[in-house]
Amino acid sequence: MPGKNSESDFVFLNIPYDRQFQPLCLAYICGIACFGLVPRATLEIPGDRRLNRILDLIKRCGVSIHDLSRVQLDQNKPRTPRFNVPFELGLTIAREKLVDPKHQWYVFETVNRRAEKSLSDIAGTDVYVHGGTIQGVLRQLSNAFIRHERQPTLAQMMAVYRYVRAELPSILKASGAKSVFDGARIFRDVYIAANLKIKGRA
Repeated sequence: MPGKNSESDFVFLNIPYDRQFQPLCLAYICGIACFGLVPRATLEIPGDRRLNRILDLIKRCGVSIHDLSRVQLDQNKPRTPRFNVPFELGLTIAREKLVDPKHQWYVFETVNRRAEKSLSDIAGTDVYVHGGTIQGVLRQLSNAFIRHERQPTLAQMMAVYRYVRAELPSILKASGAKSVFDGARIFRDVYIAANLKIKGRA
């Protein structure tokens, strides 16, 4: 998936992996691609020595997005909150503070002011609240990337999202996946579909 893009174009996408979040995952992938950037995720990482590989992936990305929308208890027993996203946010902040001050990280959420309560150590940080909607995610990506050279309109991003959403059954079938969270292949193929639409080849 990285192809000829430089690492400064890579965006570490740290989001919840559940079926209810799949439409927002598609919105993130499509929106990031519309800015000429390349989404990267832990879905690309195999099981062995996972933490080291996560750290390496964060290191290779100039930007990261962390969506804290799943801080509530899940439905599976034993019922627990999900800590992977805030944990990887912490790894990213530590790296930015201690090693790579040029790394830019952004916090996204569904509910206004909830992040300040669930993760009070980030008080004073701008939180991009998307309200759990597709347009909300795309709109907040535009706010986060306001200084980026490429500035797609919301209508352009929605057109790419609608195309990829319509093509998703075929993309899933071709990769043998059941959802966009089923590994590196499907994640890459969704990005490629978005990029083809952006470049007018779809």
